[in-house]
Amino acid sequence: MNRVPELIDVWFDSGSMPVSQWHYPFEHTDTFQQQFPADFICEAVDQTRGWFYTLHAISTLLFDQICFKNVICLGLILDGEGQKMSKHRGNVVNPWDVLNQYGADAMRWYLYTASPPGQERRFSIELVGEVVRNFTLTLWNTYSFFVNYANLDGWKPQPGVIPQYSLLDRWLRSALHTLVRDVTNALENYDVIGATRPIEVFVDQLSNWWLRRSRRRFWKTESDSDKQAAYATLYEALVTLSHLLAPTMPFLAEELYQNLVRSHDETAPQSVHLASWIMADEIAIDEVLNRENALVMRLASLGHAARNKANRKVRQPLSEVAFAVASAEEARVVETYADVLADELNVKKVRTLNAAGEAVAYSLNPLPKQLGQKYGSKFPGIRKALLEMEAEPAANVLLAGNTLQVSVNGEDIDILPEEVEVRVQAKEGFSVASEGAYLAALVTDLTPDLIREGLSREIVRRVQDLRKTADLEISDRIRVYYQATPGLMDAVGAFREYIMTETLAVELNAGNPPAGAAMITDSFDGEELTLGLIKA
Repeated sequence: MNRVPELIDVWFDSGSMPVSQWHYPFEHTDTFQQQFPADFICEAVDQTRGWFYTLHAISTLLFDQICFKNVICLGLILDGEGQKMSKHRGNVVNPWDVLNQYGADAMRWYLYTASPPGQERRFSIELVGEVVRNFTLTLWNTYSFFVNYANLDGWKPQPGVIPQYSLLDRWLRSALHTLVRDVTNALENYDVIGATRPIEVFVDQLSNWWLRRSRRRFWKTESDSDKQAAYATLYEALVTLSHLLAPTMPFLAEELYQNLVRSHDETAPQSVHLASWIMADEIAIDEVLNRENALVMRLASLGHAARNKANRKVRQPLSEVAFAVASAEEARVVETYADVLADELNVKKVRTLNAAGEAVAYSLNPLPKQLGQKYGSKFPGIRKALLEMEAEPAANVLLAGNTLQVSVNGEDIDILPEEVEVRVQAKEGFSVASEGAYLAALVTDLTPDLIREGLSREIVRRVQDLRKTADLEISDRIRVYYQATPGLMDAVGAFREYIMTETLAVELNAGNPPAGAAMITDSFDGEELTLGLIKA
């Protein structure tokens, strides 16, 4: 046996792939010239020398040009603990176990979104399961909500009819078409993360903001223009998502498309994968509206965090929330969206803080590790200067992300925000949550009226749960019977109409329910309630 003398490297022939796949130059000349150089190539990091290089090397020798225009280089896949998979360790994940439990779409989506392509990523059945719980089910539940109510109302899309969109609808459409624009640009530029993670953000906002704030529009019995606009907005969002997800979650995208589009339009392309790529409606995009709603959602999140700190349930109304924001323009946004924030946080009043010190006390904690390593012997003087400063204005500078200037022995020194811990202490009667320059201060004191209203909401929740247990349709009217302790009786008396409206009750009767009624007994907030209901 003799070594072939012309052999360079056993891998070097891999560089001939672009010509050999077409048997060029002996045939398929036109096809080769149309497809060379390739738009992109995708392989793992270990192919950097073994293939990426040989492709370019041979292409340069033969044609004096590159072989491919873009490369997506994949990092290694590790196990769930961050260890490299190997048969020796016994930590290899069988892909069929993942596919059988969660499906191909969830596995794809996890690999696309876990980390940028070139970085290592952990992989396990549990991590793929988080995709289903945190993303797929959120989208599917939103889709199911639409299907249930659209079928109940007999709603169908009406091409050519322009709905009377609410401000909330206009924001969602703006966010939707911003998403289309951004995902399209990401795909054109081989940006895997940019083509996937923004979809997760949008689906979360669609479900946990727009839909949650729009539920009453679907519940009401009359089919007015507002209800029609809600249907049209949600339908457009779901159909658009079916197109955006087609490259990355093809099976889910196809399921959405077939039921939402093909079920009523036989002239539509047979598959979402045969449809033209959806284009953004630039007229629908309103960047000001996007920024305003991003701020409102951020403030609402801080408000909920303040509630959690105070251990106040969302169903318990509170008297007031006040916000600290970064500018006069953002203060105007708080004023404009005060009704939205009041409803979202279940408070009676929304305002901006005259000064953050009204609800909190600030203190500065110079960080020895950062400042000591950077300034050495100057640190004690810097620390003394910081502690002697008026805390609130200094804290506002740092929380806004700006440098704070201190003077030590005649020398001006710029202190970075990450070099000082700003401590925030809520004043009595407030619960506070903050993030950078933004702060939500919730008044936590409860009046008797607020307590009664909170109890009425607890009653509504238990009636709704009992409706589900009784397997009633969402549109069924009911007769409700109750027995309760004095505090709950007072709540029913004060909020009788509210309870009946929320639960679609035609009667709300004190006393024992008739035979065959669905029943429940529950204790909460020191009260006891027995409920019974029957279909009206």
